[in-house]
Amino acid sequence: MEHWSLPAWLLGVWDRLRSSFWFLPSAMAAGATALSFALVWLDTWLGQESIERLGWLYGFGPEGARAVLSAVAGSMITVAGLTFSMTMLTLQLASQQFGPRLLSSFMSDRGNQLVLGTFTSTFLYCLLVLRTVRGTEDANFVPHLSVTFGVVLAALSLAVLIYFIHHVANSIRIETVLADLSQETRGTIERLFPAQMGQEPERRDGHTPASLLHMLEGDSRAVFVDGSGYVQRLDEAALMRIATEHDLVIGVDSPPGRFVTERIPLLRAAPRARVSEAVEDRLRQAFVLGADRTPMQDLQFSLHRFVEIAQRALSPGINDPTTALYCIDRLEQALCLLAERDMPSPVRADEAGRPRVLVPVNTFEEFACPALAAIARYGMNDADVVRQLLASTKGLETIAPRNARDALRRLAAAIESESGASLKSFDIGVSPHGPTYPYG
Repeated sequence: MEHWSLPAWLLGVWDRLRSSFWFLPSAMAAGATALSFALVWLDTWLGQESIERLGWLYGFGPEGARAVLSAVAGSMITVAGLTFSMTMLTLQLASQQFGPRLLSSFMSDRGNQLVLGTFTSTFLYCLLVLRTVRGTEDANFVPHLSVTFGVVLAALSLAVLIYFIHHVANSIRIETVLADLSQETRGTIERLFPAQMGQEPERRDGHTPASLLHMLEGDSRAVFVDGSGYVQRLDEAALMRIATEHDLVIGVDSPPGRFVTERIPLLRAAPRARVSEAVEDRLRQAFVLGADRTPMQDLQFSLHRFVEIAQRALSPGINDPTTALYCIDRLEQALCLLAERDMPSPVRADEAGRPRVLVPVNTFEEFACPALAAIARYGMNDADVVRQLLASTKGLETIAPRNARDALRRLAAAIESESGASLKSFDIGVSPHGPTYPYG
């Protein structure tokens, strides 16, 4: 049975909204606007006499209500400005210390968005309730319930301010940054390589990836994009539907993470005669492009962020090898999880067993070796970093798939060969095989 899923472009829009700084505060401001109208209407419907029976409400006159609402609104907009300034400073520090690729994680932080939304919503709520207070000879109306709720929002905003100070200080700690990245990388692995992947349908025509590639190199039509950008999402379900409906074989040339232009094809579809302009448009809509890479379907990008932080830490300007050691630990954690998963087949077959979609699939060594080697190139002169890289590489070798162990073994040998001098210079009292535990 075919499972319905949201279109790729809609998921792309949702990803951009979630990572934007304005979406959640704007939604909270809209909710505060609706709440102000609802509570003022409730004040009017209950009437002055009913409100006076509730002893816990503030019994302000018109001038007192205006003073309270004005004080809350003024203080909230001041605190909101301070919060924006602190957030921008945090983003600047994060960009300098950890790299600009980390900015998207800080901007999508729900805590920061909630804090900004709380302050702006409280300000807007008090401003809208303030306009309903009347204290003239012809009309006298004070929305006591609405004013009381404004005071409650002010108290809540004070608690949120205290939380924000703690959250900002904690969010720029390297331990917190790496823990968040590790959790995000784990989510990417779970999406791309689920623990229960299921069995690939049996192919009844005997086609192999090599034979499908030969077919696509012949009578096929290439689909290009109008513009340029990074492939952020790929809707494989949509490609399978199109291929089944029109009896096509589709080969994906640009998986998530690849940069494409007008001259680089997204995919090729065969046979060429069945790919009309309408079908080509549908195939193009299965890809979501953007200005940057995202971790949703791009595991290499997720792993590269650990590498980038480690490389910055090992640069002469920063010289922080301890941070690089933390990055290697987190990278090893992600690779250990990946080693437990089976890599999917590049051939996607329909329910009838016919091959329909050919998608590039990276092997375990293609994920692990470039990431570890990139850190090694920067940390070759640091004995602690080299020793940690060797321990991680040899540890992964014991749990990696059999066809990846030779590549990891060669990488460990290359690291040992290139860093021999730095290891021997400061290995006094250190066992070459790791820590030993005396007994007795």
